[in-house]
Amino acid sequence: MFRTKRSVLVRRLWRSRAPGGEEEEEEAAAGEPGPAAAVVVAEARAHVCGGGGRGCCPGKAGRGGRASAGAEAELKALTHAVLKRLKERQLEGLLHAVESRGGARTPCLLLPAKADSRLGQHWYPLPVLLCKVFRWPDLRHCSEVKRLCCCESYGKAHPELVCCNPHHLSRLCELESPPPPYSRYPMDFLKPTDSQVLQEPGDRSHWCVVAYWEEKTRVGRLYSVQEPSLDIFYDLPQGNGFCLGQLNSDNKSQLVQKVRSKIGYGIQLTKEVDGVWVYNRSSYPIFIKSATLDNPDSRTLLVHKVFPGFSIKAFDYEKAYSLQRPNDHEFMQQPWTGFTVQISFVKGWGQCYTRQFISSCPCWLEVIFNNR
Repeated sequence: MFRTKRSVLVRRLWRSRAPGGEEEEEEAAAGEPGPAAAVVVAEARAHVCGGGGRGCCPGKAGRGGRASAGAEAELKALTHAVLKRLKERQLEGLLHAVESRGGARTPCLLLPAKADSRLGQHWYPLPVLLCKVFRWPDLRHCSEVKRLCCCESYGKAHPELVCCNPHHLSRLCELESPPPPYSRYPMDFLKPTDSQVLQEPGDRSHWCVVAYWEEKTRVGRLYSVQEPSLDIFYDLPQGNGFCLGQLNSDNKSQLVQKVRSKIGYGIQLTKEVDGVWVYNRSSYPIFIKSATLDNPDSRTLLVHKVFPGFSIKAFDYEKAYSLQRPNDHEFMQQPWTGFTVQISFVKGWGQCYTRQFISSCPCWLEVIFNNR
């Protein structure tokens, strides 16, 4: 029996689903409670769902329990029903996005905003359902994800059509979660580096500059950022931005070379209305330190671990300006501290950890924001 091209695309998409989906659905059916999504990300709900619907997005379920064949069959039937409603070109675009793991530029998958789907006892908006199937099986609520600025649905609260491309969304970090014990970073180490000194005081055309470091050595020149979004990567299909793989490095350390090869798709740095966001596009965690992510009264800064596929608001302009109090001796001596973000690929640093300072990390970035 001959299969149509549409049926072949649907079968390929189902085989490309994220592992563990059926286990999570079994947990949801059991009604096990779990932690709520972060308060700081609740406002993202309308921008993802397109307004929500009947019992939109159930609470996040806990882990545990065994999967049943019935749960997997139900998920498969629902996924096939949704995919069969798509046009052939839409199926091809979705398959390209899934198989490239977001590395390729793929179009938006625009579907009716109110076309929710029922899975078990819960209704899911289509963007959340497809993210569950192809990226995060444990996803429960649309407030746990954030749209990327490249998406046509970005910033639209109640559109008639909403993008359901799972790689046009990212998972949000829950900052209220307790950090690991090694994540405390001493403020005494925060001193202006040569990359901060080299910034031309009269240049107002850029909103930030990026420096790439390998341990204590800066590699390449400063990268001035003028566009609202920048990809920083080692190897990215259709990559356009700051390619670390093209820089000439004299570092022969095996650890540096190993970590460098793991940067992969890297990160996406985006200036948005509420601040600067960092999206981890790689397959390994990144670690971020920023003065605006911590308590302003703290004498130490937290280093936040950001998992693959997750986003974090790494810099808040309003909070940074409030930190520069005229009578604050520390900021008078170190005027750039509040306007710098440091990002380490793969390896973390801090007290009670092998690497005390970020200068001991194999591959890391320094992002200096233009405070003018």
